[in-house]
Amino acid sequence: MSSARPDIVVAIDGPSGSGKSSTSRGVASRLGLRYLDTGAQFRAVTHWMLSHDVDLADPDAIAARAAEPQLQSGTDPLQPTITVDGEDVSVAIRGEAVTAAVSPVSAVPEVRARLLDLQRRIIGDGGIVVEGRDIGSVVAPDADVKVYLTADAAARAARRAAEEGGSDLAATQASLASRDQIDSGRATAPLVLADGAVHLDSTYLSLDEVIDKIVSLVP
Repeated sequence: MSSARPDIVVAIDGPSGSGKSSTSRGVASRLGLRYLDTGAQFRAVTHWMLSHDVDLADPDAIAARAAEPQLQSGTDPLQPTITVDGEDVSVAIRGEAVTAAVSPVSAVPEVRARLLDLQRRIIGDGGIVVEGRDIGSVVAPDADVKVYLTADAAARAARRAAEEGGSDLAATQASLASRDQIDSGRATAPLVLADGAVHLDSTYLSLDEVIDKIVSLVP
């Protein structure tokens, strides 16, 4: 394991299926840093909304309850955890219902504002790798290292389908394309290449190669 400055902040953004989570955990573990999956936080809020029968077609209904769920994110890259109101939801947030609903919930400004405050408090004085879709552009624009991680559509769909136990490839690719459109087109904190970010295409790279490239960027 290498080491990094104790106050370093590494921001890794990119679309679904680009390899952000495995890469971010690997970089954090290699450098002895904490790790934060902001996507899991949005999924956790979505899970809470579904569990409380909030109408997810109504942004005002989501906004009205955005402050209620109590989230706790564990930052160990080898065993990241997330709880809502004290309940471990690490498995539940990866289900189909949450996956289908997370984009509209994430687009609600009140949800983003609530989680932005939480994310910045967790980042604190640094020593962390943070992954998401607006880390380098909104959450931590002064991050020491910013990476925008992508892969071509076919590779992303194949990776996501494999993660989901052999899901239908064409359906997975269509789902990712829909998610991309929502994430890139939303008015609040859209998915963009942040100023100063290194664009890294992982299509033809192994996980270790991607981790090596990012670690080499860390001062």
